[in-house]
Amino acid sequence: MTKFIKFYQKKWHYRLITLLNDDLISDDEKTEIETHALNHELGDQITENYIADFTLPEGIAFNYLVDGKKMTVPMVTEEPSVIAANNNGAKIIATAGGFTTKIESRLMIGQVILENIDDADNVINQINEHQLDLIKIANTARPSLVKRGGGARWVRVRKLAADLISVDLAIDVQEAMGANSVNTMMEAVGETLQTQFKQDVLMSILSNYATDSLVESSCSIPFTLLDSAGISGEHIAKKIVSASRLAQLDPYRAVTHNKGIMNGIDAVLIALGNDWRAVEAGAHAYASKDGQYRGLTKWSIVSDNLVGIIKLPMPIGVVGGSIDIVPMVKINKKMMGIKSAKELASLVASVGLAQNLAALKALVSEGIQKGHMGLQLKSLAVKVGAVDEEVAQLTELLKNENRPDTEVATKKLNELRKKGDN
Repeated sequence: MTKFIKFYQKKWHYRLITLLNDDLISDDEKTEIETHALNHELGDQITENYIADFTLPEGIAFNYLVDGKKMTVPMVTEEPSVIAANNNGAKIIATAGGFTTKIESRLMIGQVILENIDDADNVINQINEHQLDLIKIANTARPSLVKRGGGARWVRVRKLAADLISVDLAIDVQEAMGANSVNTMMEAVGETLQTQFKQDVLMSILSNYATDSLVESSCSIPFTLLDSAGISGEHIAKKIVSASRLAQLDPYRAVTHNKGIMNGIDAVLIALGNDWRAVEAGAHAYASKDGQYRGLTKWSIVSDNLVGIIKLPMPIGVVGGSIDIVPMVKINKKMMGIKSAKELASLVASVGLAQNLAALKALVSEGIQKGHMGLQLKSLAVKVGAVDEEVAQLTELLKNENRPDTEVATKKLNELRKKGDN
């Protein structure tokens, strides 16, 4: 009798054969997948049911001056305008003296959720009386973290409903993102609450809402550095302040405002092997902390300067997980010269502020599409088959078209090639 082998148990090559035999891919597609399996041994360690590496382009942003230190920033993104805009925003801010950052603490929050509570106040009092015991239990579960100077710092108990309580622990995870450490420690605390305190535990897990891992980045830009295409820097500064106010008042605008910020932040976090999804979730929750979704940045005018500030949770790390094993992540870390999680958090927040400056400046002056279109037209040229020097030539031709699309681009490319043949 032939033993059935599950997909994840199969060797990489046989996974592809399975997909081929099931008519999910063709022979040519199998060959294409094989060319994108850059390191299937490593891929098997990182993801489940690995078949190939899905690559995104990586570029570099320069011009960063954060707390007096010059930095080069790798960014992974498929959006053509993100890095160009980021470079522009960072250059303006660097010329004005750079970014100044502040981090008050760097703690992750873990939760043990207790349900079916009969007397919430009594349970809360009982847990509060044993806070030091719970901290000790948590730290015992992760002695290596404590040895490095980290560990549980404090306990907080919150009544979510008459029958539901959250026992929160704040944990110093040192230089790591810390998800595994926090989860391990919370499960140990949860087991104690269940066995010794006789409480029903619904779940024990970290929270990605890292309100005790906030980072703030700010900048001050003289009006003269904002002059653009005949528009005075003072006028642009006032418009940016108005746009910032709009993002505080209108959630419809705030979502797009923050999406632009995360364009830059996500691109850096992906390049550094961090959990960008966790940062996204925490950032958007923080944008809603007062009950309405608002922009993550605020811009104001002080004397003859445009002053910007961004503040958001930043639960990131420089060690652990894929950070230590993915070759490009290790290269990117070296390129950036960043040694600590706090230094990385300061940079990432600054990237978000630079991205926002570039976007708002474009919006209130020449419009967002002018900068976007040149890069989008280049992508369109590649899409219709332009190669080498044809890409630049076709892009220039498409700039003169009112409504450039695939049909127009294909026609212009054919005309360009006929002209070249002649």
